[in-house]
Amino acid sequence: MPDKDHLSPRLWHALTSANAIAELASNPATGLSDSEARARLLLYGQNELVAAARLSWLALFFRQFKNAFIIILLVAAIVSGALGHGIEAMAIFIIVFLAALLGFVQEWRAERALQALQEMSAPLALVLRDGVEREIPARELVPGDIIFLATGDRIPADARLIDAINLKIEEAPLTGESIAIEKNSAMIYKDNAVVGDRRNMVFAGTSATYGRGRAIVTATGMKTEFGKIAGLLESVKREITPLQKNLNKIGATFTKIALIIIAVIIILGLWRGQPFLAALVFGIALAVAVVPEALPAVVTISLAIGVQRMAKRHALVRYLPAVETLGGTTIICSDKTGTLTKDEMTVRKIFLEDGIVLDVTGSGYDPQGEFLSNNASYPVSDNLRLLLQAAALSSDARLIKTDGVWDLKGDPTEAALVVAAEKAGLKKDLLDAKFVRVGEIPFSSETKRMTTLHQTPNGTVAYGKGAAEIILASCTRYQSADGIKPLTESAREIILKATHLFAEQALRVMGVAYVQATDLALAERDMIFLGLAGMIDPPRAEAKTAIANCKQAGIKLMMITGDHPVTAEAIARELGMLLPGGRVLTGQELGAMNDAQLDEEIESISVCARVSPEHKLRIISALQKRGHVVAMTGDGVNDAPALKKADIGIAMGITGTDVTKEAAAMTLMDDNFASIVAAVEEGRVIFNNIKKFLVYLLSSNLGEIGLIVLASVFGLPLPLTAVQILYVNLASDGLPALALAVDPPEPGVMLHPPRKISNHLFSRSLFALMITGGAWVASANIALYIFMIKSDFSMARATTIVFVSLVLMQLVNTYCFRSDRNSVFVHPFTNHWLNRAIVLGVLLLSAVIYLPFLQVLFRTAALSIFDWLLALGTAITVVPVLELAKWLLRRRKKSA
Repeated sequence: MPDKDHLSPRLWHALTSANAIAELASNPATGLSDSEARARLLLYGQNELVAAARLSWLALFFRQFKNAFIIILLVAAIVSGALGHGIEAMAIFIIVFLAALLGFVQEWRAERALQALQEMSAPLALVLRDGVEREIPARELVPGDIIFLATGDRIPADARLIDAINLKIEEAPLTGESIAIEKNSAMIYKDNAVVGDRRNMVFAGTSATYGRGRAIVTATGMKTEFGKIAGLLESVKREITPLQKNLNKIGATFTKIALIIIAVIIILGLWRGQPFLAALVFGIALAVAVVPEALPAVVTISLAIGVQRMAKRHALVRYLPAVETLGGTTIICSDKTGTLTKDEMTVRKIFLEDGIVLDVTGSGYDPQGEFLSNNASYPVSDNLRLLLQAAALSSDARLIKTDGVWDLKGDPTEAALVVAAEKAGLKKDLLDAKFVRVGEIPFSSETKRMTTLHQTPNGTVAYGKGAAEIILASCTRYQSADGIKPLTESAREIILKATHLFAEQALRVMGVAYVQATDLALAERDMIFLGLAGMIDPPRAEAKTAIANCKQAGIKLMMITGDHPVTAEAIARELGMLLPGGRVLTGQELGAMNDAQLDEEIESISVCARVSPEHKLRIISALQKRGHVVAMTGDGVNDAPALKKADIGIAMGITGTDVTKEAAAMTLMDDNFASIVAAVEEGRVIFNNIKKFLVYLLSSNLGEIGLIVLASVFGLPLPLTAVQILYVNLASDGLPALALAVDPPEPGVMLHPPRKISNHLFSRSLFALMITGGAWVASANIALYIFMIKSDFSMARATTIVFVSLVLMQLVNTYCFRSDRNSVFVHPFTNHWLNRAIVLGVLLLSAVIYLPFLQVLFRTAALSIFDWLLALGTAITVVPVLELAKWLLRRRKKSA
């Protein structure tokens, strides 16, 4: 029995099957004995994915309260309750609980990724033990076991093939390869061959789609390629979003500011002769006003509304902070198959007699399209009809229409040929009924062709399709416009030249032929060549437009795929992703680079093909080191670690596995690249709205603090009571602020480059606008207060007018801060929620002024019309001040 340490590093694809059997001390005729299998099971462990130790749900929940901002809110709630404001305190407690609950749910769901990975393991395996075939639980497999594979089987472990009869394996969940891979047990590969090129191996988590085989198990559990991905996924830490980083900083800053304010107010109060307790209560009230307790609610509401809007645009978000991250995306690393392409093979070109090359329009399995020659419509000639008829009759695929959507049943390559025939009016079911199949030679990896024999009105005819060179070698004649002609060497050269031309365009080329034959023994000789069909999984029509939009928005693009580099390059070039100077890199080339070389080269890479999960992680890490906010798409198990590592992981909803959906922050319900761009746009809108709220709120709070500080410096009686300060805080933090969270998008949101995550939440212009607004709120209201004191207003009347002025000014401010660039007079009332919030705010303010029991509670006095005009006149002065500030900022930016 091989020892555990010796077994793990073996490169089984570089050994013959006989050498692999010898290394594993097994017997292909009898397999392992039961006693040997039990011993190996003890040594290697069960064939299962091992989960790391996890936090309990209770520990996960309490971990949410380690956030500094949450702690500040709890302190604010306690202080509000101590001041007798039970309703406000309760509201803050509810906000804190909901924020913690939301974080808990997100983390709990994210950690289910490994559990989903475990559930993908095959439950049973057919194995040879003591010379007898038996079915055992897959978890009991050990290295050295001989296993049997058949069509439809899930591969239970990594294994080296001993026999492979027409065996095809669907490896997309592991490698991203768009078509099933033909396996060959006789091949030997270089040590550095990537997983997708190891055609003498089968891997856990993949599926057999055709044929059968026998293999010897080389790795189980966490040692499989599947297990390595599970290990990577477990080790990858989800990145904290830029918004979370900024909010954590703001929370810490608020803590310091609140403590400083309390200290300053106490010192000023004592200096003015106030009792210590009164100064302390007032300082705490002002400190509570500084803390924006509505911030988590506004952020959550903004993100939740954005999630709803994204869902309507086919993007489902399950990790709320990811919505904001999308807005800062600087590069999108996209898979090819199914995201940029339709994941539906389509015939794009046809070669007919005498060098005629036709373009075939349409894409996917929808049988709508036409044939073009030099961009002009080409009629369905007899020879074209015969070629398509032969291709369809020698195929087993079927088209199915369900709820208006075309889908296939069978091999994608054959489906492409059937669809091309339907575009010429040749329906597969009618052809099968008219030309009854009486025999066939099935496709095999050795012959690379399929031939069928049919009863026709003109006798029995054999139709064949397969690799172009193989079909051409069996032909001695070809179908021309003038009838059947001998296949001369010059004619062969023309056909081979067309084959190579199609291949250079990344098309998969199929040759088609026929012959009159009485039985299958005569069916594959002396055939008549009909032509070539070149097919590819075509780009989505909307992907090209979406990519152009990305470029306009300053977002870079990179294709990362497990597919062949020639195919990847062709698709990237067609979509406009491969820019001048852009490189196409293979996984093998990437593996030869060290981290320093990759960091230096990463900006020039446009396409990465034939990559492994480790390669994807290295690519993302290199991009993140260069300051990029990386969005990564994927659908297979091999993509899961990269999705978790990326700043925003995007899974495919249709073709994606449960693993990728759990590891990702967002799922595309239509698997469409265009939906990513729509989501990025929504992310930018959401971030802008959160930024508007924060700037407005902090500007208002600065105004409140400035007013109190100026009054203390000038030796004036305090213009506001503690309870009035709390009301002003509630009025600004409440509905008007929440309404900014649903503000409509500003024009041209996708015409600007992504924001830099290295920058603070507030740019210099925003900071200047915030300071200007706050300074004017304080200055205008202290001036009003001084005017009223010198004009012999009663203290109750003066403080009430200042109170009203401050509230009205902050309500007016919400309109001013809807944009940091555009004038307030550009579409000022398009936010209907804000309009309603302002009306409600004025009505509540009126109640505080005129209702007797509220007058007592808030220490207000009834105001006259003149008093209201005085307060309103002061409030609207903030508009020209902020308009001037915006104009200066626009001018400065334009000159810069």
